Amino acid sequence: MFDFVRKHTKIVMVLLFLLIVPSFVLFGLDGYNRSRDQSAVVAKVDGKDIIQSEWDRAHQREVERLRVSMPTLDPKLLDSPEARYATLERLVRDRVIATAAEKFKLTTSDQHLARELQQTPEIAALKRPDGSLDMERYRLLLANQGLSPEMFEANVRADLSNRQVMAGVGSSGFSPNSTADVALNAYFEKREIQLARFNAPDFAAKLTPTDADLEQFYKTNEKLFQAPEQASIEYVTLDLDTVKKGMTVNEADLKTYYDQNAQRLSGTEERRASHILIASPQTAPAADREKAKAKAQELLAQVKKAPDTFADVARKNSQDPGSAPNGGDLDFFARGSMVKPFEDAAFALKKGDISDVVESEFGYHVIKLTDIKAPKQRSFDEMKPELEAELKKQQAQKKFAETAETFTNGVYEQSDSLKPVADRLKLEIKSAGKVTRQPEAGAAGVLANPKFLSALFAPDAVEKKRNTEAIEVAPSQLVSGRIVQYTPARTQPFAEVKEVVRQRWLAQRGAEEARKEGAAKLAAWKAAPASAAGLSAPVVVSREQTQKLPNPVIDAALRADPGALPAFAGVDLGAQGYVIVKVEKVVPRDVPVEAAAKQQRNQYAQWWTTAESLAYYNGLKERFKAEILATKPAPAKANAEEVVTQ
Repeated sequence: MFDFVRKHTKIVMVLLFLLIVPSFVLFGLDGYNRSRDQSAVVAKVDGKDIIQSEWDRAHQREVERLRVSMPTLDPKLLDSPEARYATLERLVRDRVIATAAEKFKLTTSDQHLARELQQTPEIAALKRPDGSLDMERYRLLLANQGLSPEMFEANVRADLSNRQVMAGVGSSGFSPNSTADVALNAYFEKREIQLARFNAPDFAAKLTPTDADLEQFYKTNEKLFQAPEQASIEYVTLDLDTVKKGMTVNEADLKTYYDQNAQRLSGTEERRASHILIASPQTAPAADREKAKAKAQELLAQVKKAPDTFADVARKNSQDPGSAPNGGDLDFFARGSMVKPFEDAAFALKKGDISDVVESEFGYHVIKLTDIKAPKQRSFDEMKPELEAELKKQQAQKKFAETAETFTNGVYEQSDSLKPVADRLKLEIKSAGKVTRQPEAGAAGVLANPKFLSALFAPDAVEKKRNTEAIEVAPSQLVSGRIVQYTPARTQPFAEVKEVVRQRWLAQRGAEEARKEGAAKLAAWKAAPASAAGLSAPVVVSREQTQKLPNPVIDAALRADPGALPAFAGVDLGAQGYVIVKVEKVVPRDVPVEAAAKQQRNQYAQWWTTAESLAYYNGLKERFKAEILATKPAPAKANAEEVVTQ
């Protein structure tokens, strides 16, 4: 066989070419087209591309970070088009600043890196009593985050270098008090005004449209009366609960798990201690620290001779205001509640023992262990249901990664049906009708996930009714769906939406009539100010005291020329109508007390610094030719006004 291959190399190459190329043409191009979406360029910085997959990964990290820090946050807000675009803007900003750090040759020394790491609480807690770092625990801490020490330190070093880009502008911003006061006085200035309101609903109530008026409005504004595209879909979901259903745990595994984890699952040990603290922060001079330590040694000798006097000595000498009145008693605490040197000493003592002098970041402690509360260890039978649930969860988490890969490959490789992957993994195929591109009000679960809906209505899924890719809609939850029947967007017949047309006609014409009447009055009153009638009682407004008036009204009042009062201004409030503002006089800003004035000046300086930083960043964006190519999502309100659903 191998002799034939060696002697007929060219023939074999031709045969392989004939076999491989057609299969690539038939099957490979589809995979290529799908992968091309992931490599689409969404932004550029300094001639380097940011592709779709980088954006997706960055947004996933941001979502996970927010979920951890704010567990009650609505998941819909995390994956909205606006949230995704904000992630892209942050990604571009990070890339611009990293490019600037590289171009400006901003580096971080080993000493600077070491200081930064020492100030990180999680790392500072890993120090041994002699001040050295416990490298084994350090590596373990980072390994739990999927990092090696080298990777972590490189990330921190890069972050410190990047911070230097904006640090100069941020730390140099200032504003003289005289300049701040001029701006603040103008900003908080008050105006005494009177209003004349022309409310659109009042004018609309006097109008009676004909059928011809309504039909003409309908024809002119057909886009306002469109029913959105809809689809009937089927979908399958893979999550931990699904994986758990097919799992069983045998008795032997449960007993082994009980033997290994009974103490942990029964609860944590708690200890009660009293202490005498001689306060001396680590920043104190060395001489003061030595003096405090000597005092602690003296008190230690005293209570060692007479242990029963510990509480009295603590009341008279301890510098911990929280525990000293109680004889130094700290009540019960578990591991992780105290600073590490104190905790290590307390958990090394026997009941009734007194420690040597213990040094912590707060000073020097003498500790007496007064009680131990050991958790009651429950029997295997008592803990069996709990053990089974936890072991199943752990096994499901391990198996989920393997099952997720099967799920992901299955929905892709047999993209014309969900049945094969559902049968293989014993998943339920669910159906839903009248699904739209935007989540419906009251929708829940995967049908409320914008990312899944976006994939469902992608051109490939709509035109070819293919499965979507496996989409992670929550931690350890994947979904894939396909369109069974698709109904494109359509303009609803006039007869179906006649009442909606009428309401919109009245709102538009009412606003037009209000604006027309208000503009006529404004022109007349400007020509003859004394003829102004029907104005409201005078009211004083400012940016702080808006009197619940719309912002455009406040802006118009404050923009009026104070050198030509009284002054009139017209404000078009759109669907609400029209308002005429008469500015009678300028009311000076109340003189703030010194503390408030200082706080406001500081706030102004921060605003000024922020503005300078933003201007500097925009300059960097222009210098490094940063541009976002992805389309910025339109405001949700605008979208809602353009479509009238059935």
